[in-house]
Amino acid sequence: MIKFPTNLFAAKPAASQRLSRPLKAAALAVAAFGIAVSAGSATAQTFGQSELNQDRFITVAAPGGRLTGPQLLIIEQITDARPCWSTSGTNPTTVEPLLLNFDFSGICGRSTDSNGYSIRVNNQDLGSTYRLQLRESGSELLLLGVPRDGSTPIRIGRTNGISPNGFTKIQLNSGWRLTRRTFQGQTLGHNYLTNDATLAQVLEESGGPIAAPPSTPPSTPPSTPPPSASPAFPDISGDVYASAIGRASEIGFIAGFEDGTFRPRQAVTREQAVSMVIDALQTRVPNMNVPTSVGSNPFPDVTSGRWSAPKITFAQQSGIVTGDVGGTFRPAASVSRAELMAIVRRAAEYERRQTGRSATL
Repeated sequence: MIKFPTNLFAAKPAASQRLSRPLKAAALAVAAFGIAVSAGSATAQTFGQSELNQDRFITVAAPGGRLTGPQLLIIEQITDARPCWSTSGTNPTTVEPLLLNFDFSGICGRSTDSNGYSIRVNNQDLGSTYRLQLRESGSELLLLGVPRDGSTPIRIGRTNGISPNGFTKIQLNSGWRLTRRTFQGQTLGHNYLTNDATLAQVLEESGGPIAAPPSTPPSTPPSTPPPSASPAFPDISGDVYASAIGRASEIGFIAGFEDGTFRPRQAVTREQAVSMVIDALQTRVPNMNVPTSVGSNPFPDVTSGRWSAPKITFAQQSGIVTGDVGGTFRPAASVSRAELMAIVRRAAEYERRQTGRSATL
């Protein structure tokens, strides 16, 4: 079992300082990428989709912070033990997220960020080129697929008003539905907002003005034609790891920040490291069954409601992490190179065991 002492190299101060330096996001993406794909096989790995019972899901515009604005929330009724939501009214339809009132582990599923959902059009995963965003337009909210190159957004749904409690049902436009990501025949936990039409047809149906986000200045048309392939994130151009970051985004285990950036030079936290490694493992290990929620705290400083708690719990139960010598996990602390080496090694051993091979590396 892995421990994360404060100083793994106390006898060698110089090495300790060098190895404990916070790891940057770009380097971690490449490390996780090494788990997710084997040499020569990256371009051959593609995702499929499986159909879902639409009555078991609801797509909601949920209240957000002053900086983030309204947030997309997808709720799934996994079992009928207790209702996960209730609705009232039309245009708009008010949603009461009942799962906030009980331990919904195993009863309800909840996806709250781009690690849990993305766009799929004409059997193509667009997660690396479009991000989902709710944008206010008049007296309602529009659910859009916003391209990272600043071109025409895709219209996916609308709320037809805004509910007094802030939780408003999103009515998906004609042709859109929810499906679930599959990989090599295995169903994953990632949801797709799916349309079977071609991207050109979807864009044509999305014609017309769309209100710009507040406080966002209009973009200036480029003086030269854009390159044929835009980077997955606007801030990775010229980065030594740009191609690996783009592929990691395409595979689906990194999603960037809410503003569409990746911040490749920013230090990575320990919970972010676990999240990336677990998501990378899911592309290699069938039926990993990573929970979407947990009913208890995996560590004293990781509450069950924290966004990373399900993945940290899975990593703990799988022997990939155990925390530090004091029994805590320090989720917001920067991960060091030494700590990442331990996580990646244990993750690789876990992958080998689950696929019927010797854990010896």
